[in-house]
Amino acid sequence: MIRYIIKRLLMMIPILMGVSLIVLIFIDIAPGDPARIKLGNRATEEQIQELREEWHLNDPFLTKYFTFLGNAVRGDFGRSYNNNRPITTEMAQRFKYTFVISVLSVLLSVVIGIPLGIYAATHQYTWKDNAAIALSLLCISMPAFWFALILIRFFSIRLGWLPPQGIESWKGWIMPTISLALGYTALITRQMRSDLLEVIRQDFITTARAKGQTEMKVLYRHALKNAIIPIVLIIGTLFGASLGGAMIAEIIYSVPGLGSYMLSGLTARDYPVILATTFFMSTVFSIVILLIDVAFAFIDPRIRSQYSRKKVNKEKVLKGVGQ
Repeated sequence: MIRYIIKRLLMMIPILMGVSLIVLIFIDIAPGDPARIKLGNRATEEQIQELREEWHLNDPFLTKYFTFLGNAVRGDFGRSYNNNRPITTEMAQRFKYTFVISVLSVLLSVVIGIPLGIYAATHQYTWKDNAAIALSLLCISMPAFWFALILIRFFSIRLGWLPPQGIESWKGWIMPTISLALGYTALITRQMRSDLLEVIRQDFITTARAKGQTEMKVLYRHALKNAIIPIVLIIGTLFGASLGGAMIAEIIYSVPGLGSYMLSGLTARDYPVILATTFFMSTVFSIVILLIDVAFAFIDPRIRSQYSRKKVNKEKVLKGVGQ
């Protein structure tokens, strides 16, 4: 298992290098001059070129790329073109908001999605199952930004229960969490229903019923224990995706997270901010996927047995060589 983790960590290096390379290529070919945007139309050409030299915009492409990688390894992402503040400090202050929204939205989707999927699977081909499927399809097809605006119109403007923007109190977290969790709940519901129906048809479930165990015990002790394993992988993937998906909620509800920070960088052609936030989010996503894979290996006994067999086979080979 240790070798597997080390191998996955080493695989993250070319992935992050590739992500930063692709982002830098798009930045290099994108129209717009950040120096001209910063100084305005009244600036002279000499002033613009002086600022470009200060920001190293005239450096060759590979020089900018390897300079960024070298600084990123040390945790230094430079300063923002917009406000000249350290980007590392800005991201550290803003990441907590994105992290909280992601965690709350995934937890909400799990709390609602898993029971709804179980309920649909245990009432297969009934109107209850059809209603759960229709509801999940509606949720997964509904645009997140549109649903977020509907929440503002209903709960803020019409009822006045929740603040339309800001997170000054706990009420400010409710609508961003719900708007982000809507699609995730639908995915977990559909996956839970599909996995549980597949497990229920297995022979060991028939054997458990033949032993006289109650249907509730068969469902929760045998079927659910095996059906929940793929859901762990789905939850981890959704958590990683929610870090990027939180951008919509942060923009609509004025949450000072990484999503709104990245949008401000894109608007102002703030290249260091764009590179830094993309690199950081890719790193966090890769780490989350690694943790989920490790947890999946511990939860699923079949994967643990594969590692144990490899270890036993290696010991046999070494023993045979020694003889």
